[in-house]
Parts: sequence; structure tokens; C-alpha cells
Amino acid sequence: MASTDTTAKDPGDLAGLEAGLDALETIPTGRTPLRETLLRKVLPPIAAIALVLALWQLLVSTGTAGDPAKLPAPADVWGELREAWLQGTLHQYIWTSVSRGLLGFALALAIGTPLGLLVARVKLVRAAIGPILSGLQSLPSVAWVPPAVIWLGLNDRMMFAVILLGAVPSIANGLVSGVDQVPPLFLRAGRTLGATGLKGTWHIVMPAALPGYLAGLKQGWAFSWRSLMAAEIIASSPDLGVGLGQLLENGRNTSSMSMVFFAILLILIVGIAIDLLIFSPLERWVLRSRGLLARS
Repeated sequence: MASTDTTAKDPGDLAGLEAGLDALETIPTGRTPLRETLLRKVLPPIAAIALVLALWQLLVSTGTAGDPAKLPAPADVWGELREAWLQGTLHQYIWTSVSRGLLGFALALAIGTPLGLLVARVKLVRAAIGPILSGLQSLPSVAWVPPAVIWLGLNDRMMFAVILLGAVPSIANGLVSGVDQVPPLFLRAGRTLGATGLKGTWHIVMPAALPGYLAGLKQGWAFSWRSLMAAEIIASSPDLGVGLGQLLENGRNTSSMSMVFFAILLILIVGIAIDLLIFSPLERWVLRSRGLLARS
């Protein structure tokens, strides 16, 4: 009786299997056609904005919203924007707040990153201040405005203090979460290769913790922006200039709902722009570097 070897493999089958695995691991590198980009990424937000504006105008035209003084028409808000542009104050409103927000966020980044690493890597420090960071992250940023005004006065230092108190806990906790998710095998491999101490932190821990750290940065920016708006609304002074939060408060004081909506839209637009220009590219880069996003 002829015996058959069930373990023998046809070289053609092995080659086909390898080719299939290679195909699964291959990331498409072709550039997305312009038409597809417009349909998938540009057209949906434009359609959503147009729908919101149409519903807004419909509410105003039919009187469904009640008192017209409480809900201005889109044309009235556009008039506020046009007037600010013609008077040359539009860029001043935006730059006053954006410059404060970005500088405050940079300071929060410089403080929150080493603090997060310290909490993540030193058990005694985590036991001591880890719960405090979590508590500070859940505390509304607006609560810090009154004591900051009393301690520092009506100046930019007060604004930066409120931003730091709002953003640092989020950045630190995001990095702690990212470090906690680093596989122990990575750390052991790094120690085997001599990557210990600061070298191991820079070459092993930080790259592996990058997704969690980036999530903490995004949340930290959101807290920075919200903290700044709260500070500008509550604390007003001629020496501070007119930022977007102060513009919103000016609209409330003068009962100008068109100015209120104008300020709200500017605050929203700036927040979206920062996310699209800074954090979305960073997120795509992280995903692409891990093979989780196709190159386009």
C-alpha cells in the first residue's frame, strides 16, 4: 500500500499563501482622486452647513422661534461679520483669543507632559497626586476665574493661569493613560537593547504611548479654549483687549443677539480650524505610521 505524506506542501500553494499575506499587509499608496475627495470630505460639511442655515432662516421667517429679537436672521449675523471686517476689528478679536489660547496651551504642554510621565512611571507620585489630577480634570474651568482674578488681577497672567489649571490635568492624564497601555514586552525589549532611563522614555515609552497622549492633547486644547472663553466672559478690562469671549459678553450687555451669535460662530469656527489644521494631521500621521490608515 502506497503511503502518502500529509505534511508535504506544494511549493505553488506556499507561494500563493505568501503572496496573499503580502497583499493583506500592503497599504494602498495611490492618491485619492480629486472628485472622490470633494464628494467624501468637502461636500458633506458644506451640505450640513447649508441645511442648518436653511432651517435657521425658516425658523426666523415663519416666526416659529418667537420673539425676533431673541433669534436674529442669518443675514443679521452676516452684517455683524461684514461690519467687523470693514472696521478692521475682526482679526483683532480672533488674534487676541487665539494667541492667548495657543500660548497657554504651549505652557500647559510643557508642564503636563513631564508631569504625566512622572505620574505614570513613579508609583509613589501616582498614589499621591493621581487622584488630584483626575479631580482637577472634572472641575469646571470657570470655577478658577474668581480666585485667579483675586490672586493675579485683571491681566494676561490670570488668563494663562486659568488655561493651565484647565489643560494640564487633561494632558497629564492622557499621557498616563497612554503609558499604561504600552505592552510590557516593549519595555523589556527596550531594556534588553539598552534603552533605559531617559533614553527608554524617549525611544520606547513616548512613541508607544502616542495615541493616548494625542487624545490627551486634543482634550487639553478643548479645555484650554473653554477655560479662556470663560475667563474672557467673566473678567473684562480695557487692558485685556477684546477677545471672542469679551465680544460675546458685549453682545449680552447691549442685548444684541446678532453680536452674540456672531461671537458664538467665531468661537466655533476657531475651535474647528485648530482641530483641522493641527490635531487632525497629527492623528492621521500617528495612524498612518502604525499602518492603520491608507496613504492618500
